[in-house]
Amino acid sequence: MGVDLFFVLSGFLISGLLLGGAAGRGQVALAAFWSRRARRLLPALVCVVVVTVAATWAWGTSAQLRFALEDVPWVGAQAVNWHYITEQIGYWNASDSRVFAHLWSIGVEWQFYLAWPLVVAVAARGRYGERIVALLAGAGALLSLALAVSLGAAVDTTRAYEGTDTRAAALLFGALVATAPVRNLARPVPRRTAGLVCLVLACALVVSWAMTEGEKAPLLFQGGLFLHSLAAAALIVLMAEVPGTSASRVAGSRLPRRLGEVSYSLYLWHWPVYLLLLPRLSGFGEWGGAAVAIGVSLVAAEATKRLVEDPVRFRSGWARGRRGLVAMAALALIGVALWVAVPAPVPGAGTVDISQLR
Repeated sequence: MGVDLFFVLSGFLISGLLLGGAAGRGQVALAAFWSRRARRLLPALVCVVVVTVAATWAWGTSAQLRFALEDVPWVGAQAVNWHYITEQIGYWNASDSRVFAHLWSIGVEWQFYLAWPLVVAVAARGRYGERIVALLAGAGALLSLALAVSLGAAVDTTRAYEGTDTRAAALLFGALVATAPVRNLARPVPRRTAGLVCLVLACALVVSWAMTEGEKAPLLFQGGLFLHSLAAAALIVLMAEVPGTSASRVAGSRLPRRLGEVSYSLYLWHWPVYLLLLPRLSGFGEWGGAAVAIGVSLVAAEATKRLVEDPVRFRSGWARGRRGLVAMAALALIGVALWVAVPAPVPGAGTVDISQLR
């Protein structure tokens, strides 16, 4: 459900950028938008994938290495979610053996980044452009809900959970509240009223996170995520448009902002660290091992932000001029060479040969 909240926030921020560009220049600069997204997301992703493949080769199980090599091309195509869906790889059962299982959500993000700007570029033109975008976002969210409900009744809910179409509701709710008609509705709300509503919504979200049993809660895929996205969207637009509420002050305080700065790299690193490192920390106990894994993930995220993300985003340090492009292309080639060179384990390798049992 945290992923769902992130989708809403992402839809809000990205749509705000697109609509702001359309209002300022009269059109959406698609090439510039996609270029900024690539600079923001791809360098850290390439770095983490290359390091993770090498680490899985060194320390992972044969199954983890085999699945990692199988998943890498789909990660590169930003379509690993559809790889899991079409191959009927159940997210809830198989994620512990796949170091790139968490990247299904960045696949959904990328697919949204490719499709939604085209919609906004066409719909946002003219006097009533933002109203049209709002209508399209709302209608798209309802269609996504209908599809999720129809698919969410399956025994394995991976299709409903990872599908771009079924998760589009959260992204589109974020897009909806980024439009002027919705923002204009939120802006006149008195600060005290907005603060109270934000408090209720935030508490409702926290309670839902604490009490929902994940894939064991069928109602989650029968409209539960939809309601969660709706509450998250309302919370976000109130905090953005009514300044000075207690919720906005807490969200904008130093610790959440600092975590937000490293959140992308932390997202990339946390799952490989969990799978490859945590089993080797059994001597620290369950909580101690988790604390060490979290610490390692944070350190890796901070290093990636400072050494990779920021130089590429701001064209500073080693990434000035063409050097950054050459360096990232070289790293990508190293990743491809590593993917080709690492021998894929034979299925069943490392298991017991029953013919040798007596």
